[in-house]
Amino acid sequence: MKSAVISVFVMLAMFQFVVKQGQAAVTCKQVDDALAACVPYLTNGGVPSTPCCNGVGELRTSAVTTADRQAACNCVKQAAARIPTIKEDDAATLPAKCHVQVDFPISKNTNCE
Repeated sequence: MKSAVISVFVMLAMFQFVVKQGQAAVTCKQVDDALAACVPYLTNGGVPSTPCCNGVGELRTSAVTTADRQAACNCVKQAAARIPTIKEDDAATLPAKCHVQVDFPISKNTNCE
């Protein structure tokens, strides 16, 4: 009986860590939090701050699967659309200025498919 209960708990724990194929693990809240420090750069230009670049790096490491990258891309697109004064040129160069390769552009006009 004791081993059966342990087996059930082990199975439940395993299911909590499994992400269905095609289902993104990245949320828009994670993306928004990661890029929040970038808003001054995205609206005023200049040099991105260290916290901003750290957020871009977090975005890169959290979006590992295709579904994650598509979800993160859509979240970035939605976030960029909420900032009417965003400078598209600065947004497009943000990953390069932070020395981080992101697999999608930061823009409100990106096709995330």
